[in-house]
Amino acid sequence: MKTKFIILLMATCFFALQVKAVRILIPMDGVQKNHLKAYGLSYWVLKKDLEVNWLLNYRGGSFMINYADVIEKECKIRGISYEIISEGQVTEILTEIAKADVNMEMVRLLKAPKIAVYSPKTKQPWDDAVTLVLTYAEIPYDVVYDDELLAGKLSLYDWLHVHHEDFTGQFGKFYSNFSRAAWYQAEVKENEAMAAKHGFTKVSELKLAVAKKIRDYVIGGGFMFAMCSATDTYDIALAADGLDVVEQVFDGDPADWGADKKLDFSKSFAFKDYKLYYDPMVYEHSFIDAMQGTRPVTEENDVFTLFEFSAKWDMLPAMLNQNHTNTVKGFWGQTTAFRRPFIKSEVIVLGDNKSLNEARYIHGTMGKGTWTFYGGHDPEDYQHQVGEPPTDLNLHPNSPGYRLILNNVLFPSAQKKKQKT
Repeated sequence: MKTKFIILLMATCFFALQVKAVRILIPMDGVQKNHLKAYGLSYWVLKKDLEVNWLLNYRGGSFMINYADVIEKECKIRGISYEIISEGQVTEILTEIAKADVNMEMVRLLKAPKIAVYSPKTKQPWDDAVTLVLTYAEIPYDVVYDDELLAGKLSLYDWLHVHHEDFTGQFGKFYSNFSRAAWYQAEVKENEAMAAKHGFTKVSELKLAVAKKIRDYVIGGGFMFAMCSATDTYDIALAADGLDVVEQVFDGDPADWGADKKLDFSKSFAFKDYKLYYDPMVYEHSFIDAMQGTRPVTEENDVFTLFEFSAKWDMLPAMLNQNHTNTVKGFWGQTTAFRRPFIKSEVIVLGDNKSLNEARYIHGTMGKGTWTFYGGHDPEDYQHQVGEPPTDLNLHPNSPGYRLILNNVLFPSAQKKKQKT
């Protein structure tokens, strides 16, 4: 009788420990009420020097965190769906993930990356999709611009987003439509003053110097993310180093219209073999952007598909593609999509539209660091015309397009494993 009592007592104590030792699972599949704020919560936990487990391909790339009252309360405050699970359930999840024939993996997120956004200080958060979603998700960031980069301050940051900059010094090639607009003239004067301040005679020379600082940052181990025109113009600036590809209306002297044959693609990150548009009246920089010419899609059928990578063997691209759907709505920008023939062979295409032979979302390495380019301006504003009101992300808390941005934000936090060779 005494023996039975002891066994019963031990079993009761064990069960109590199992119940007490709980974790919080933040599902990222279709049941999640606010996918975007879930990333912000994970960042908030990391800021407290606590670990977050990212369960790649498990229920849309869910997060798992050791239980604490304060974390549960924060989930409620932010309107995030969550589940309290026991250690027994944790064991079941991890056992499932560990199976060799299952395309899942657990990644440990160990620190909150320090984030910089390269952007003019006069821009508002809603001028750019990344700053918009960082603000909505409550992820802090610092705004840096030419002064900070040329002073070598990028080394203070783990992750850099490049605002919709024109690194060729052509002011977005808005000349034909907006040369008389007050905002355009103010932007030109601001950039010319910045160039003069740092001893450059042209804005194109200033932007090339900044592009090289970013290149060195990535080579040294930094993480760079760029959208819209900051993708192709960045690469063009590097490839055109030492050439004049900017027409007289922008810098006071004519461009070298034979520069196409002199571009050095070995200096750039992503693109090759393209031709340039020199005419200032043409709203394109090069043949890279799929929007040049006729693009036979409408808003209703403009989509791109995310590739499914092996979470166990290709962990890095798998992290970048975590989502609750593999089909994402397309959206326009100054640079909308990247034409496949002009993408370097070593570049990883994360998402594309095969029928149009274009990529929307690409990734690569440079030295010790990585870069990711994402075409388009705003994942929830299809055309986004100049002067339109900002997107209200309260209306889009489950946006697959915005999730891709936030995957990149958490990317530097991960404890990386060696990839398959």
